[in-house]
Amino acid sequence: MLAFYHKTLSLSKFFLASPQLCGYTAPMRKHYDQYCPIAHALDLVGDRWALLVVRELLHGPQRYTDLAEHLTGIGTNILAARLKDLEAAGIVSRRVLPPPAASRVYELTEYGQSLRPAMRELALWGARSLGPPSHADELFPGWLRNALDVVTAPVLPEGKFEFRVGEEVASLVDGEAVAGPVDEPDVVIEGDAEGVYYFLVERRAAGVAVTGDHALLEHLLDVVPQPLPAA
Repeated sequence: MLAFYHKTLSLSKFFLASPQLCGYTAPMRKHYDQYCPIAHALDLVGDRWALLVVRELLHGPQRYTDLAEHLTGIGTNILAARLKDLEAAGIVSRRVLPPPAASRVYELTEYGQSLRPAMRELALWGARSLGPPSHADELFPGWLRNALDVVTAPVLPEGKFEFRVGEEVASLVDGEAVAGPVDEPDVVIEGDAEGVYYFLVERRAAGVAVTGDHALLEHLLDVVPQPLPAA
């Protein structure tokens, strides 16, 4: 019996010393502890959901409930933690709107707003390998405006482009993405998500209906990021 006890104790020590064998995962460090601007940036916004919170706040101040609704799948405890961390880093601030709203909202600071060019470059980089949306993909409310805002808005000429994709409607007005339709659009593009993707990326017109100024439309197609070549 004593021999069995010693053998069991030895095995226990072995597994405790070998976490990969017993399924134990050590807590991850919050900071990279490297004097490097990339590592420092990831210390501030590299946690899961952090940049998506920034993405939502790029559209302006929002209430906690609005953020929770738009960030489908985020837990309330995670959202609260990310907002707390971003506020501590000087990226997000809180304020109370004047009456009659009198709601507490979160918004990006000037430092947080300066993430916009980096977010756009990250979106352009990701778009090259993202591929077209499928019927299985869950497109969150506001996805169309987000896509237009970070991918095409900053490089477009003056003009009004209206996109109608299922129940989602968003527009580009003089290089700024807005939710919903606009009065007297110069170009209207309508179709499902997959059809609009293939039209913008590969100029396949079969899945969309397009009306309006063809010169403006050509300029739009010229600035859409091209996907990576197939492996």
